[in-house]
Amino acid sequence: MGIEIERKFLVDKEKWGQVTKEKQSLYRQGYIVSDPEKTIRVRLTDKEAFLTIKGLSVGISRAEFEYPIPVDDAQQLLDGFCDSVVSKIRYFITHDNKLWEVDEFLGDNEGLMVAEIELESEEETFSLPDWVGKEVTSEKRYSNSNLARRPYKSWG
Repeated sequence: MGIEIERKFLVDKEKWGQVTKEKQSLYRQGYIVSDPEKTIRVRLTDKEAFLTIKGLSVGISRAEFEYPIPVDDAQQLLDGFCDSVVSKIRYFITHDNKLWEVDEFLGDNEGLMVAEIELESEEETFSLPDWVGKEVTSEKRYSNSNLARRPYKSWG
């Protein structure tokens, strides 16, 4: 069993605009199952696709199983089995030897940017880039599965 240990932060868009973007990819992901105890997600990127199963979050950790699947299968699953879909541009930025993934959401979530860092342990320390803002790890409304059902533009 894999374990995902992740923290999330809002992005200071003004400072982010000054960052040199190393690599980026268009993501489209949909949810076959999305409830507090488990999530089954299909993700399609520019070049590959995955089926991901995640368990209940305990602190900043949760069980995670991820499997590559054929791109055509992912497209069919997104179109036929997912009631809610999120689209975003994901940027990959290295800061102090740690990979940061920054999501610029599209569509009904346009205007929202969230940075994520995956850790080896819940106690691991790391430095924050200056473009990182408020931590939102424990705020469920910022989860991708929630954004698929309750988009950012509907928050008022």
